[in-house]
Amino acid sequence: MAPSSILLEPTLAGPAHRVPTGRGEPVPTPFWIAAALLTFAVAIGLPLSGTVATLAATILFVGGGLPHGAYDIALLAQTRMLDGRGMVLGLGGYILVAVSMVVLWLAAPVVALIAFLAAAAVHFGEDWTMLDEPLLKVAAGAAIIAAPALAHPAAVTALFVAMSEDRAGVVIAQVMVAAAPVALLVTAVGVAVAWREGARAWATATTVALLALLIAPPVLGFALFFVFLHSPRHFASTRGTLRMMSRRRWLLTGASMSTAAIAGWLVLTRLVWSLPTPDLTAQAFQLLAAVAVPHLLMSRSITNLLARRSAAASLDYGTTE
Repeated sequence: MAPSSILLEPTLAGPAHRVPTGRGEPVPTPFWIAAALLTFAVAIGLPLSGTVATLAATILFVGGGLPHGAYDIALLAQTRMLDGRGMVLGLGGYILVAVSMVVLWLAAPVVALIAFLAAAAVHFGEDWTMLDEPLLKVAAGAAIIAAPALAHPAAVTALFVAMSEDRAGVVIAQVMVAAAPVALLVTAVGVAVAWREGARAWATATTVALLALLIAPPVLGFALFFVFLHSPRHFASTRGTLRMMSRRRWLLTGASMSTAAIAGWLVLTRLVWSLPTPDLTAQAFQLLAAVAVPHLLMSRSITNLLARRSAAASLDYGTTE
């Protein structure tokens, strides 16, 4: 990739503007604090793999990470490219996909687990704006899952078995272990590219996050990455797009949509059907999967809508010159 490569970042204010590829966003200070605390806890030998620590990390990644996808509908409305019927169809499709994922967890959890891991790899790979090749992005995104599978195979296998309610979870974990060397190698290349292009804070933070996934218990390592590195990037992007929304409405939207997702999960899994798994952490990841897939699809749809809008605006501007 040539140094002059650029990334188009369309906004709702007008035509796309050009920014250097791979510069990324500033790494939030809480990430460094959380990483330092986690490193210290590991160094002094605190029982981080115990029930209390795992439950705390589970609550953290649900409460701190789930809301970053709570603005999809608001973003779709903000594009102003759909009429009332289109908005109803968009909202209905979003809910349908989410409910379908819940049903899939209950009817075919092995398939749901595979779909979740694939969606997570694609979604996390979107953070790597300095990589052009889609397969390389997916490989870098998969490293977030593969790293803990490689370093903590027993814990990840147990989690996958609880999520899938099937011994097939063992095979899926083994596949992630086998894929780990390639995924980590691709990520190392991405880190080197990011460093070369000036995104040194991002490169360092990603390296720290991967090291945490390798040395800390999987749920704690994932919470560090998901809550303090991945989610803030999307919060910042979304807040910039929804800049006309008041702070009060912004907070209320995130809280209400996240609460609705959790409540919907509880209703569908406890009142309509039997509890899918007694493992609370496994359930939390299942919930994350139920919203991750529609979030990914909606994000792609919004990106395409904005790209078409930017292309049209650019064409109109060129015509009037």
